[in-house]
Amino acid sequence: MIRIPNGGKFLSLIGVALILTGCGATVPERDTAYAPAYPVAAMPPQANNGAIYQTGYSMSLFEDTKAHRVGDIITVQLVEQTAAQKAASTSTAKDQSISLGAPTLFGAPVQHNGNDILSASVSAGREFTGDGASSQSNKLSGSITVFVAQVLPNGNLVVRGEKQLTLNQGDEYVRLSGIVRPVDVTPDNTVQSTKVANAQIVYSGTGAVSDSNKMGWLARFFNSSLWPF
Repeated sequence: MIRIPNGGKFLSLIGVALILTGCGATVPERDTAYAPAYPVAAMPPQANNGAIYQTGYSMSLFEDTKAHRVGDIITVQLVEQTAAQKAASTSTAKDQSISLGAPTLFGAPVQHNGNDILSASVSAGREFTGDGASSQSNKLSGSITVFVAQVLPNGNLVVRGEKQLTLNQGDEYVRLSGIVRPVDVTPDNTVQSTKVANAQIVYSGTGAVSDSNKMGWLARFFNSSLWPF
């Protein structure tokens, strides 16, 4: 029979580990904030009364095909690329010394057992050197088609949407929201992500590949500020 010391505590730790592992593997569901906004339903067409023009069957020959109404879709070209680099170096040094020779009293040195008791010397030195460097770069390319959720009073378009890709080893999510000026929309109904104001771009994934790139909860604890050493 195998005996486990402090079996209750051991099983408790195993339970906590399983709970944390389950929480870390939770698959993110679709965010309702990115649900599409549908345009207002058009009035049902009237019965044909013999006239040439019939409501609900008209077609605008000169209307701009670019997105400009709630519910219209627009394609955002993801061309995000950022790079940051920072370096700092500091060096200080200071040396100081004080020396007091053996004084004399009435023409004779002040000594005790042959040692000058009034002579003194002090020296001090300190030095500090510090170096730091940091660099980071990110790049995201691709495209995502979003919908117009709101038309602001000044004509700008509030857009948001998401894309979900189900692959062999997991799912990938791309979510985008922001504000687009109609003049920045090209004739083919696309706009670059660099021209989306207040842009919020989220790229995440789930599955075996994503889990393998994540640090375990115990390792995260030892690397966090909670660990005092």
